[in-house]
Amino acid sequence: MAASFFRLLARLPLPLLHLLGAGAGWLVWLASAGHRRRMRENLALALGRTDPRVLRAAIVETGRQLLELPFVWLRPQVEVLACVRRVEGVALLERAQADGASVLLLTPHLGCFEILGQYLCTRWRFTALYRPPRQAALRPSMEAGRARENFCVAPADLSGVRSLVRALRSGEMVIVLPDQVPKKGEGVWMPFFGRPAWTMTLAARLSQIEGVRTVMMWAERLPRGEGYVLRFTEPAEPLSGSVEARCATINREIERLILACPQQYMWSYDRYRRRSGVPAPETAEAAARTTRQA
Repeated sequence: MAASFFRLLARLPLPLLHLLGAGAGWLVWLASAGHRRRMRENLALALGRTDPRVLRAAIVETGRQLLELPFVWLRPQVEVLACVRRVEGVALLERAQADGASVLLLTPHLGCFEILGQYLCTRWRFTALYRPPRQAALRPSMEAGRARENFCVAPADLSGVRSLVRALRSGEMVIVLPDQVPKKGEGVWMPFFGRPAWTMTLAARLSQIEGVRTVMMWAERLPRGEGYVLRFTEPAEPLSGSVEARCATINREIERLILACPQQYMWSYDRYRRRSGVPAPETAEAAARTTRQA
């Protein structure tokens, strides 16, 4: 049933999907107290207050993000890419490829991040870390949307990490969403908008591979279903030093991207949750001080 509904939605034009998505965003807001609480709290942390205008826009964009997925995943690729109105900073990738360098592409849950892979695979081969959606009904549609030439996926386990490493060492591109909450043993506590967040170390470790260039990217959703602007930028701060230092830098880079368009971030994502078995931030910090002193 859900798969059939997704295919039906995919037939609708993008402006209509975004119009319906605005209503869907408000329905989700009204239906879930937890959703409302997370959006309010996370926005207040990032902006220092809950800006009613940004909150209202974020509610709408959340619904648009959901209803544009059938279009991006299931429509012919040429129709999806026809919605890309502008690409900024792609010269960074072209130079890296010309120099024989591999590229680590980092994108948060901001804007229409799914369309980035659709664009990139028309020009370059890349590998993206794949984590099945929580809603099992979405899995066939997601896998269909990523079954493109040059679009390689790696499972979110040890074998997948090895695939990412091999790709980078072969001079290819790798995509990672660094604001995902990692499992026990795969993260460190780092500030994110001033509050400790269990932060993945994978992106930082991949950035340490010799010859890797790190590029931040995101896709802005234009109003009234007009399409998207894809943006590729160098980190404002160089990624250097220890894994922990790089994690902190990556979090700051994510914050910069989000603050450029806060209404399009997935504020309902429980970024600050603690995985089972992960020590509390205070306990982890005390253990780290003890280790340094020893």
